[in-house]
Amino acid sequence: MWVRLAVFSCWLVLGGQGQDRASFRKSGDRSGRCQYTFTVDSPVESSCPSSVGDQEAENLRARLTLLEAVVSRVLGAEAVTEAAREAKDAQETKRLIQDKEQLDRQVQELRRRVEELTMETEKLREMPCPVGPADPISGFGVCRWLHGNPLHLMIRVSVRVNSKLCVTASLTSRTWKTYVMAVFPPGSVTNDAFQELKAELSELPAPATVRENAQSNTGCGELTSVGEPETHQKADGITGKYGMWFQDPAATGRPYGPDTVWRINAVGKDIKELYAYEDLGQLGRGFPMKVVVLPEPMESTGATVYQGFLYYQRRRSPTLLRFDLASETIVARRDLPQAGFHGKFPYSWGGYTDIDLAVDEKGLWAIYSTEEARGAIVLSQLDPKTLEVTRSWETNIRKNKVANGFMICGRLYTVASYSTNTTTINYTFDTASEKSKMLGVPFHNRYLYNSMIDYNHAKKKLYAWDNFHMVTYDVKLGGS
Repeated sequence: MWVRLAVFSCWLVLGGQGQDRASFRKSGDRSGRCQYTFTVDSPVESSCPSSVGDQEAENLRARLTLLEAVVSRVLGAEAVTEAAREAKDAQETKRLIQDKEQLDRQVQELRRRVEELTMETEKLREMPCPVGPADPISGFGVCRWLHGNPLHLMIRVSVRVNSKLCVTASLTSRTWKTYVMAVFPPGSVTNDAFQELKAELSELPAPATVRENAQSNTGCGELTSVGEPETHQKADGITGKYGMWFQDPAATGRPYGPDTVWRINAVGKDIKELYAYEDLGQLGRGFPMKVVVLPEPMESTGATVYQGFLYYQRRRSPTLLRFDLASETIVARRDLPQAGFHGKFPYSWGGYTDIDLAVDEKGLWAIYSTEEARGAIVLSQLDPKTLEVTRSWETNIRKNKVANGFMICGRLYTVASYSTNTTTINYTFDTASEKSKMLGVPFHNRYLYNSMIDYNHAKKKLYAWDNFHMVTYDVKLGGS
């Protein structure tokens, strides 16, 4: 009774203060007992602390928010990468289009020249050969062809009204024609003096194209064919998969001559061993006469031998070294300006072939590329004594699109593939005309991994290292 009264009194007291915040409820529990429940809103706390379930839900929402942020960042990075790739592809496509347009212009120019030469040839064929009556003084009227090698000399002789003998001579070759006139007074030419007549003809300097074509007399000309490879030796061990070998085309003979064979195995981090063989026979038998240890290691397969010196690139640097084979010391060094190195602009087969040194009739060359050239081959002629660049040419040949390169008569030639059995020498760049053109000279990689090609102008052969094998190729130049 007293309990009910106390509860009722409390209800009356609190009811006046906040009947919206308190409630009283009577109910029975599961066992049937009567329970009184009194509920009052807290005047301080606006809500109760979160339950365990609410905390888990909140943690889950935080994790989902973080996951959404990560996914958004990844998608954004992919979009940036894709945009960069598309920009690079567009830039490469633009360069290819420019190269194609340049080649098209060259083709049009060549066609125009061919048409002009064809028209000139037709005019000359239609030109009459005037043969005058026998001169009463000399009794001489003649039209003869004289055949020289490699040029043809045509003499036309006629008597003019003024009784002076007019001689027209035409020197012709496959690509040029030049005319000279000589006038002789009456009585100065007779039948017996025909040989003297030829000697008195005026001589004109030949155009540049004629001089280039006539270079066959000195062993130069454009590459027209490459023979089948001849194998001389096979390297033993994995270090011989890539390598270099040469014979000095301008050997001084002290103490090594033109028959001395030099060989370097190029697999490894510390390439220093240079093997010397007395001749090709000793190379074939595998007996070196000497092993030279280089003072500084070399990079890849771009070295060459010239005038008694080994020229090579120092490992992991653009530095070129001139090594005296007689004294076995480095006598000159110089950085190749702006040259990429150690995998920046290699040939298509890789191997850190960024800088390739070569020798031909014109001297010492470097085949490489720079950031400014954007991967196109840069060709520089070097001073053999100081290694200083004397002149450079930038080509439109992409270095990583060709397998190898070599020089002949001031012309750069590139090979299309290093691993295809039958490939081609696909491009050439002429430093004289500063123009490049496509070729299709067949070339064979017999052992399917050609890592080095050099030209020896004294032997008129290409030296190559094809998958452990040391091989040579005979070459034929235009006019030779």
